[in-house]
Amino acid sequence: MRWLFALFCLGMTSVSQAAFTETIVTRPIEKAAPSPLQLKRQQASAIEKILVIKSERRLQLISGGTPLKTYRISLGKQPKGAKLREGDKRTPEGLYWIDWRKQSDRYNLAMHVSYPNISDSARARREGVPPGGMIMIHGTPLDEEYPEEVFHTLDWTEGCIAMTNSDMREVWNLVPDGTMIEIRP
Repeated sequence: MRWLFALFCLGMTSVSQAAFTETIVTRPIEKAAPSPLQLKRQQASAIEKILVIKSERRLQLISGGTPLKTYRISLGKQPKGAKLREGDKRTPEGLYWIDWRKQSDRYNLAMHVSYPNISDSARARREGVPPGGMIMIHGTPLDEEYPEEVFHTLDWTEGCIAMTNSDMREVWNLVPDGTMIEIRP
């Protein structure tokens, strides 16, 4: 008798579920405008390369083969020519990568350039000199005695690429690690 009652309940359950099927009609949902954070992420993923043109003191963020943003930069104290050795105060030239970043007590935000590359290291080894390192894209010192405007018009670094702190914050947010950087004369 229990089996018959259980079979009856199962039958009623399956019939009752079939009787209450609902058809769902889908309508297109209007897309909301992207938030500022979503826009920054889209732009960051769109940055394929950083291009530095030393002779023009210009850094460009390249997307789709065209410049998306352009910034004024400062270079090493000896801006002409490629970096040849540690301590020569020159900014390197060639193809590199942004491989890590840090918040610097001295220069605000800083992104590391993967100098020396293989050819830089080989040249330095042939010449018997250290190639140098710690080339960064960074902001200007946070110093009350010397305001940021003083640094912005000079080539003052030891070989790094410097920009205003507000520009550096923008580049920091737009450029992911692993981005190629090409530094031209």
